[in-house]
Amino acid sequence: MQTRGVVYVHSTPLAVCSHVEWAIARVLAAPVNLHWTAQPVEPGARRAECGWTGRPGTGAELAAALRQWPMIRFEVTEEPSPGVDGERFMYVPGRGLFRATVGAAGDIQLGEDRLRGILASARAPEALAHALDKALGTAWDAELEPYRYAGDGAPVTLLTRVG
Repeated sequence: MQTRGVVYVHSTPLAVCSHVEWAIARVLAAPVNLHWTAQPVEPGARRAECGWTGRPGTGAELAAALRQWPMIRFEVTEEPSPGVDGERFMYVPGRGLFRATVGAAGDIQLGEDRLRGILASARAPEALAHALDKALGTAWDAELEPYRYAGDGAPVTLLTRVG
């Protein structure tokens, strides 16, 4: 069974670009040559994105491989496949890695047990709002949003996992 997704490297120092390509190539077991462009939000940084296909779980492997470099900002998405939820990973320096389950439309999905836990632990409306923001990755989204806009219209490389 195959699924697909996208790796968005929102910003990385130029010296790390080849390391990012090597990390993605190790996971996909295929050569990777990304089209790097300047990241206008962060002078001197580069950005790239690539679509990928592979078995379910590849998105988590890509996120684990990329988080080795704590100075980069990235997102990895994996579409849902039969019997497997989709996933979204976001990494921001100093904030760490965020992971969420996503539905077919790409929206973050919070399970019933998680929602019940949030409701049970929130003692005030402000606490509930804070817990929901945390569960939805709002802080990661807020930090990555300017970097996303800078990538509108950027070229995308398509990659396929071997094996």
